[in-house]
Amino acid sequence: MKAISLDQPQQFRRIEVPEPPAPGAGEALVRVHRIGICGTDYSGYLGKMPFFSYPRIPGHELGVEVLAVGDGVENVRAGDRCSVEPYMNCQQCFACRRGNGNCCENLKVIGVMTDGGMRERIILPERKLHPANALTPEQCALVETLAIGCHAVDRGNPTAGENVLVIGAGPIGLSVIEFANLSGARTFVMDMNEQRLAFVREKMGVPDTIFARGDGAELEQLKAATDGNLAQVVIDATGSNKSMSHALNYVGFTGRLVFVGITTLEVSFAHPLLHRREMTLLASRNAHPRDFTRIVKLIEEGKIDTRPWITHHAKFDEMIDAFPAWLKPESGVIKAVVEL
Repeated sequence: MKAISLDQPQQFRRIEVPEPPAPGAGEALVRVHRIGICGTDYSGYLGKMPFFSYPRIPGHELGVEVLAVGDGVENVRAGDRCSVEPYMNCQQCFACRRGNGNCCENLKVIGVMTDGGMRERIILPERKLHPANALTPEQCALVETLAIGCHAVDRGNPTAGENVLVIGAGPIGLSVIEFANLSGARTFVMDMNEQRLAFVREKMGVPDTIFARGDGAELEQLKAATDGNLAQVVIDATGSNKSMSHALNYVGFTGRLVFVGITTLEVSFAHPLLHRREMTLLASRNAHPRDFTRIVKLIEEGKIDTRPWITHHAKFDEMIDAFPAWLKPESGVIKAVVEL
């Protein structure tokens, strides 16, 4: 069957791979219908993703259909449309035993550390499939992106009456915004791209945006809008070490700073500011199974509108040629989806 391999940075290749075997106990054979492209895919393509290894069949944001199931499978059946939780955790390590499989010590994320869904069919554990028969295949492929934002907001734990600043309005930032809005807090969004900020205002209903020029005016604008209190929760979704190093400046007294973006470079800051304001610094990695369940329900109930998200499409055979253009800010990509 056909597949796409990222052999090394900036080098995709069409390949043929063997058909998967029949599903074993606790497994399902699924057909891949849609593959979302996210920042991890772009970073892997550019050679900037620390957890990525090569050669690799990418694809971890998947909308799939169950074709067959193995013994003991009860969660799904043939014909079910599902979202995929791509975090293959060992279930045995300290983190897993504590219910934190999202940061398993032996974690293998499909499409990143092990081969993913940029192919026609794949075997997956039943426990990683989330039935979503009321969703379209494209919506199923969006669930994982939304789950990243859901978990990041849970880490920051904003409440009604607090201010949340989301730094970075790319796909992960947008997923953070969805759940910041649902928290009841007042959401601010900062980005260096005015086109992205316009999208946030017009499509996501967030009026409070801050255009980052890098001249210090951003901090003054946030102070003015919050009576000098700044943000009780700041979530940096840029993946930029410069932005992450500077993000503490926007955190108010006793506030929380969440890093959901990832960088291979050093993040540094002077300690006195962190200490004086008694900040809490948090990392956010991947998401929990409950996040997937919650998101499927929110989409079904119309509480998350996925229509503005998907801005670009490509057929499977067009993906290699289309991919480089999606890296360019002027392309206006929010979310690109590959169709199989």
